Amino acid sequence: MKHITIKDIAKSLCISVSTVSRALTDDKNIRKETRDMVMAEAKRLGYKRNPVAMNLKMGRSNTIGVIVPEMHTPYAAQVISGIQEILYRKNQKVVLAESDENAEQEYENLNMMELFMVDGLIASMCSYRKNTDKYQQLAKQGMAIVFYDRIPYGMDMSQVLVDDNNDSFFMVEHLIRLGRRRIAYIQGPSDIYNTNPRGQGYREAMEKFKLYDPELIVRTGMTFKDGADAIDRLTSNGIDFDAVYAFTDTLAIGAMNRLQDIGKRVPDDVFVAGFSGTELSTIVSPRLTTMEPPLEEMGKKAAEMVMEKINNPEMECRKVILKTIMRKRESTGEKED
Repeated sequence: MKHITIKDIAKSLCISVSTVSRALTDDKNIRKETRDMVMAEAKRLGYKRNPVAMNLKMGRSNTIGVIVPEMHTPYAAQVISGIQEILYRKNQKVVLAESDENAEQEYENLNMMELFMVDGLIASMCSYRKNTDKYQQLAKQGMAIVFYDRIPYGMDMSQVLVDDNNDSFFMVEHLIRLGRRRIAYIQGPSDIYNTNPRGQGYREAMEKFKLYDPELIVRTGMTFKDGADAIDRLTSNGIDFDAVYAFTDTLAIGAMNRLQDIGKRVPDDVFVAGFSGTELSTIVSPRLTTMEPPLEEMGKKAAEMVMEKINNPEMECRKVILKTIMRKRESTGEKED
């Protein structure tokens, strides 16, 4: 499909491109007859203004990039919903990219955002160790950047997150107070920064009650299969456990399904809990106990902060910590509040 440009209008009327441009922008130095002639010809040819080009002339693209690590679960979708609610209200366009848990793909996404000249970027990182130089380069070039959930380490950039250490501690403490003593922890990849504070929260709770045993910790990936494989590793190594707490609901559900496959009853034999709070936790059986971050609020806050940074580039970077809710459900023998 050919897009009609001001050059096409100028050629059709045998006048200069600059005259057409000034007529279309209602320049006061253009005669009314010329302006009307140009407007009529633009309509006849089907010319439409290019808002991106117009905005770039003013130094803005009015476009915000959003990079998410995965779109396989509702987690990112809920954050994006909050982002869009704020940005669309402010007449901002959104360019969305998925890294698919691949740092190289994330790097390509960053290059694309640079090429598209987005004014701001909202991102959740695949790895806190990788692509940091690229993020810093974009920030130095004037791109407003806000991270959510998966944050960088040692970089002074705005962030929206939850208190992973504290929230994890309270979930494990809750399981202990329900009578569990051998709580296995399925920990995500070490490249994801919040696996560390979440794992620390688990350890602190177990040590508080003198229950900590490193054999109960399984480091794995991020898929349902990884959750199932973690159970296989625990059982094949002869590790006794009466509860499972997982870094994400995806891992917890994968673990719960495997437990049921091998004849373990949830919650009668083993309690299972996770951390994500998406609707996935409500559509499995039994429904999953989980720590629920306010995902839409996370997206809204990130969008508000990136717009603040765009409008005031000199403002200091800040960290916003949101509160989670513990959802107690059947997977730990409880009825939902």
